[in-house]
Order: sequence, then C-alpha cells, then structure tokens
Amino acid sequence: MNLFAMMETSGSAMQAERMRAEVVAANMANAETTRTSTGGPYHRQHVVFAADGGDPGFLDSLSEASGTPSSNGATALPGLNSNAGNVAAPGVRIAQVVEDTAPPLKRYDPGHPDAGPDGYVAYPDINPLTEMVDLMGATRAYGLNGSAVQAEKGMISSALEIAKS
Repeated sequence: MNLFAMMETSGSAMQAERMRAEVVAANMANAETTRTSTGGPYHRQHVVFAADGGDPGFLDSLSEASGTPSSNGATALPGLNSNAGNVAAPGVRIAQVVEDTAPPLKRYDPGHPDAGPDGYVAYPDINPLTEMVDLMGATRAYGLNGSAVQAEKGMISSALEIAKS
C-alpha cells in the first residue's frame, strides 16, 4: 500500500467518526422528544461501520484473524467483502444508521400533552452517560486518525528529502 492510500484510509475513518459524532449529538438533542412525525417518541440511532474496498491481502489477513469460515473455504469477517480485483485502499464507510429497538421509558406525568389515558408519557430510552461515552470514543478515534495523517505527511516529506539528496 502506498502512502497516499494510507491517507485515504485515515480520511475515510475520519468521515465515519464525524458521522458517528453527529448521530450521538442528534440522540442527545432528542433525549426528551416525546412526539415525532411517526407519532411516537424519538428512537436512539446507532451507526454501523463496514469495511470499504481494500487490498485483498489485507482483508484476507483480517479474515484469518477472525477464524470465520467463508463459502469458498477461506475465512471471512462478517460484513467484509474480499473483492479479489479491488486494489483500492481499505477504509471504513457507514453501512447504515439503525434505530434502537429498546422500548420507550414510561414516566407518570398526567399533565403532559402526550400523556396516555393512564397518565404515562413515553420518553426515548436515551442514557446521556452512554451517549457521552460514544461521543468520546468518536472524538478520540477522529483525533487518532488525524494524527496518523500527520505522521503520513511527515513520512512523505522525509521521503522527498531523501530523494533530493
């Protein structure tokens, strides 16, 4: 893999982590939303990452590490497609954003406009602590990929200096 492909890999990871942080922010902003356009309370969202492209040797080494057998007798990681002809830089992409299936939390508040006949209101099952941990993870992963890009730029600069000599 060349150095520019390594930057593309880190760049795709940074884009994925930015989206993860945006989804966490939306979850936090809607933690008290009791009515959406679909009629019920807001449902927490999750981001699902997937491998994108990549050198078949790289994906094969990941598959071997997982020990998951594939249809061709080799091993494969769930969600990874080892495209034999694909030589693009491996990276990360957002496979999908899914709704949490947890039932809403019920709170007794008979004066609320969304209260049912029993006086209970359905609130989203969103824990601010969990969301903050997810946000910290996304922020740290984003920062680490930024550091990797800076290191790669340093390697390219050093290679150019060596080539001048």
